[in-house]
Amino acid sequence: MLSYWEKQSLLQYDYIIVGSGIVGLSTAISLKEADENARVLVLERAILPTGASTKNAGFACIGSLTEILADLQTMPEQEVLQLVKLRYEGLQLLRQRLGDNAIGYTENGSYELITSHDEWALGQLDTVNNLLGNFFPQKAFTLANNKLPAFGFNTNVVKAVVSNTYEGELHTGKMMRSLIDLCLRVGVEVKTGAAVARVEDLGTSVNVVVPHALLKEELIFSARKLIICTNAFTKQLLPATADVMPGRGQVLITNPIANLRFKGIFHFEEGYYYFRELEGRILFGGGRQLDFSGESTTEFQYNNRIQHQLEELLRTVILPDTPFTIADRWTGIMAFGKTKQPIIQHHSPNVILGVRMGGMGVAIGSKVGEMLAEMAFVR
Repeated sequence: MLSYWEKQSLLQYDYIIVGSGIVGLSTAISLKEADENARVLVLERAILPTGASTKNAGFACIGSLTEILADLQTMPEQEVLQLVKLRYEGLQLLRQRLGDNAIGYTENGSYELITSHDEWALGQLDTVNNLLGNFFPQKAFTLANNKLPAFGFNTNVVKAVVSNTYEGELHTGKMMRSLIDLCLRVGVEVKTGAAVARVEDLGTSVNVVVPHALLKEELIFSARKLIICTNAFTKQLLPATADVMPGRGQVLITNPIANLRFKGIFHFEEGYYYFRELEGRILFGGGRQLDFSGESTTEFQYNNRIQHQLEELLRTVILPDTPFTIADRWTGIMAFGKTKQPIIQHHSPNVILGVRMGGMGVAIGSKVGEMLAEMAFVR
């Protein structure tokens, strides 16, 4: 029961993007930068982005020493270097586009905690720095054991600290708010509560079908190009999409802790654990490696085993002499595959995928959006 006016003027676009997370909004902005007169629509199935964009820890990171070394065991060296470069360039684009103040970006230090299990990695510091030297003017990683006593960590567990020159932190909420505000300023339309049921590539255009609950009929939006930015939820829309595995992240945050002894962001165990100081609190997440099977899900639920382990590590390693209480907990859904490279490719002639961010959406999302816009742009 759509009106003549709705059919004539409210359903046709140049570009439609499905997913209003970091990648989707960044793609929309890049398309408007390429053509300010283009009609660009972003469709979001929920009221807020539902995956990981609004639920991450706010790490502006390129990867820890042990993570990069682990990647070198499973990926060709050139691919690892390209991925680190993508993260770095993506962060620079995000900061340039939105401004550090708008996203709460600061550099209070980035560190990796080295346990006895990972001490071997210290012997690879020069090797990794030399590999990254082609595009980093300074050493990325340096030993920072002089800071360990001041941090107050359990030195029976933490044997060394490695500093990263090229990482910082940001406020996830402010970043997303700024991306939305910029989209609106440049004329991008964002519609929430618009769950896409199916898409149809017609060869000369794409139909995007969205059920209308009140009218009990389907709205058919059309566009010249469609970009899918649904990350871990991609198979719900395109079941045949290969090698996109959801990965749930468990997160908790403490109440404010008096005289907290450190600032900055911290990783350990190849980045599977990560924590940071945030307004006098500790935000702590990770532990997916404790239950890969159970955490390969799109369900927003707590894993009691992992939540317990996060609290135990806080109590015994990070804050061994400091009482704390938990203020809140949440989960986010990331996407992974056999490789950490994102999927940036055509699904069909007029449908393009930008998914599987590998838990690095904050770092690579802006650059991936730029790449998707370049692929989709109709000249």
